[in-house]
Amino acid sequence: MQERSSVAELVTSLRAELYRYSPGGKLPSSRALVERFRVSPVTVSRAIAQLAAEGLVTTRPGSGAFRAEPRAEVPAPGDTSWQEVSLSGDGGPEVVPRTVDASGVLATLAAPPPGTIEFNGGYLHADLQPERALSAALARAGRRPGAWGRPPTDGLPELRSWFAREIGPAVSGADVLITAGGQSALATALRALAPPGAPVLVESPTYPGMLAVARATGLRPVPVPMDADGIRPELLADAFRATGARVLVTQPLFQNPTGATLAPARRPEVLAIARAAGAFVIEDDFARRLVHEDAGPLPPPLAADDPDGVVVHVCSLTKVTSPSLRVGALAARGPVLERLRAIQVVDSFFVPRPLQEAALELVGSPAWGRHLAAVAAELRGRRTVMATALRSELPALALPHVPAGGGSLWLRIPATGAGTGPDETAVTSAALRASVAIAAGTPYFCAEPPAGHVRLSFAAVSGPGEIAEGVRRLRTAYDAAYAGSRGPGEARGG
Repeated sequence: MQERSSVAELVTSLRAELYRYSPGGKLPSSRALVERFRVSPVTVSRAIAQLAAEGLVTTRPGSGAFRAEPRAEVPAPGDTSWQEVSLSGDGGPEVVPRTVDASGVLATLAAPPPGTIEFNGGYLHADLQPERALSAALARAGRRPGAWGRPPTDGLPELRSWFAREIGPAVSGADVLITAGGQSALATALRALAPPGAPVLVESPTYPGMLAVARATGLRPVPVPMDADGIRPELLADAFRATGARVLVTQPLFQNPTGATLAPARRPEVLAIARAAGAFVIEDDFARRLVHEDAGPLPPPLAADDPDGVVVHVCSLTKVTSPSLRVGALAARGPVLERLRAIQVVDSFFVPRPLQEAALELVGSPAWGRHLAAVAAELRGRRTVMATALRSELPALALPHVPAGGGSLWLRIPATGAGTGPDETAVTSAALRASVAIAAGTPYFCAEPPAGHVRLSFAAVSGPGEIAEGVRRLRTAYDAAYAGSRGPGEARGG
């Protein structure tokens, strides 16, 4: 985070003084900039690259950086208003219009302003990513014969078999397709299992990326409430009867965002309810490798207890490694596997072979077990620090469940309204003004939220010190939002 802040500051300084140079004029050398601004050569290189991307400077290898020539006059934009009519056409009353709302996903992908503590991140902080092991794996993969050749469309057989062993003995490598990460696998599964306009049952709340994919595909997400033990079977059965849905999407282990794990007694019940409805269960097993050190034995995937092919299993290596190692798997049995395979081939042909080879090298190395153990210990420590700090500094925000896996905490904001406290928007906006980014809870619901919520990531920050500082800033922000919600002369309660 410090490096990114230094780059932004250097870019601002250089941009402000570009007027001193004529077009084509040479900027100071990298060595001169390092000495003048007391930054690293890497910071200078990244700053110059950003200015080049903005079209303000040009670079010539071996010669340096130069102020860019003035840009040619930009032609007047055309008239694109016709697109509003075209995109709003839904094809008739029987078709559900597709909407593509990526705001919930972008909240975890977009980089906040420099100096902001990222409690809204969706991936492990760089300090937790196995960068050295990944680099070594990629180097070894590059030396494999045929590493840059075309892979089998279903994925490398060795990698498919590895995922199958991870899922359970009931699944073989022949049941597995290699995908470009979990999000791609979810999109393929939803397109394969439900036609446009169909309902799809989802946990409430649930992962915004899945809701975005479902809506972009033309599906209608229908919420099924959860409690501390996961999705509620009696309401699931009611939802299947009321909607005629043929698909349920669930995260039975360390659910995002609540952190709940499906209770043992409910596991066979959920599968039986889906089987009776003639429905598929898409199991998004995204957090299994984000288990905390104190979690105890984990339940197997639902796919491991599924002789009838009800479950379509989704998992990925991305969350526990790097956002750029987009390698995951889809596992299914029966005729549905051929449909999944066909859709994936049409969409993307195959996952690049170098990534698959690198994934194989990584999971087969001694560094893999060490990395998983280190992540488990670090996540446990960071979770404990954040939960403790929140209960001390912000007891008004309810923390109903502290998970033993995943990378975030889910908090409920007290009831809002005249004279009662701030709403979700006020809290998230005040937090950003205090230089701490948090994820609003509304995008996690496909219907009206029962209350305001926020999601805070402890996995996406650098460690306990940053967590403590982030919670301190959040306390300041919450107090400001609370004060703004009170009427004139009202004091804050205890």
